Amino acid sequence: MSKPKLLLSWSSGKDSAWTLHVLRAQDRYDVVGLVTTVNENFSRVAMHGVREELLAAQTDAAGVPLWRVPLPHPCPNAEYEKRMRALIERATAAGVTHMAFGDLFLQDIRAYREKQLADTGIAPVFPLWGRGTMELAREMVRAGLRAKLSCVDPKHLPREFAGRTFDDSLLDELPAGIDPCGEYGEFHSFCCAGPMFRRSIAVQTGEVVERDGFVFADLVPG
Repeated sequence: MSKPKLLLSWSSGKDSAWTLHVLRAQDRYDVVGLVTTVNENFSRVAMHGVREELLAAQTDAAGVPLWRVPLPHPCPNAEYEKRMRALIERATAAGVTHMAFGDLFLQDIRAYREKQLADTGIAPVFPLWGRGTMELAREMVRAGLRAKLSCVDPKHLPREFAGRTFDDSLLDELPAGIDPCGEYGEFHSFCCAGPMFRRSIAVQTGEVVERDGFVFADLVPG
């Protein structure tokens, strides 16, 4: 009997990468695509600022096709929802019945996703929901997951963290009040190694710039 087809919301960061690992361990679904929103103007992953060539290397290493959703910049919410509706129509036509997200505990975010998928025939799945974030972060590191911080919110985390490796040392040095997984948006990441990949992705930290109130580390292929 074939497994239900599932799309995974893929930010290029550690949480979505770990979600793929968990989904494969559960073996309940056929993960048929990784859904990523991409800034059309800059050819980078929306919010994370990761170059599309690194995204392509990442999804190839994961062995799952990329479902790219281009977004204008700036992108009004109405336009975002229009483009996501088009994605859902494509998914249902392809027989997709589930969509997974790497959200951890923010109830408003979960409620928004559930609302957007209501009455579409696609059910939301949250494999990491409710996990303690420090425990989860340490588990990721122990399992060999490695990521680079691609974006930092300087209102919450010093800009010096941009470009750093997500590892035990970083977790030990996080200021008080910062979620270890960055669930409040304190930082975003690019996952470059781990059990969800067939091979690691060589990446180096390039120029660090401040734009639109955030600090971005330009990650470049190694």
